[in-house]
Amino acid sequence: MRRLLAALLAGAACLMWAAPAGAERKPQRKTVKVGDNFFQPAELRVNRRSQITWRWPREAGGDVHDVKLVKAPRGERKFESESATYDFEFRRRLKRPGLYRFVCTFHETEMTMTIRVRR
Repeated sequence: MRRLLAALLAGAACLMWAAPAGAERKPQRKTVKVGDNFFQPAELRVNRRSQITWRWPREAGGDVHDVKLVKAPRGERKFESESATYDFEFRRRLKRPGLYRFVCTFHETEMTMTIRVRR
């Protein structure tokens, strides 16, 4: 009986120190490279409230690109960056869980990306 009681108390102590089931994951910071007709990476998975930075590299050049949110979870306001060719950054914090889809409005068919925000 004592062993059973000790095992139950040890198990209860472990549960008290474990993170709650609904505990939030820490926000992340991710960078997406905006290149000539591509986003790199083209797919991301991040935690809620993560900050995404789209970066047009200094050495890049060539075509003009932007980042436009075309599909988002309900209640999320759509947004769009300025147009740029190089040496530019655009940041947004994604707060709602769900699927976000982005395009470059100048190259909508080949320049797309998705970000899934975890609960």
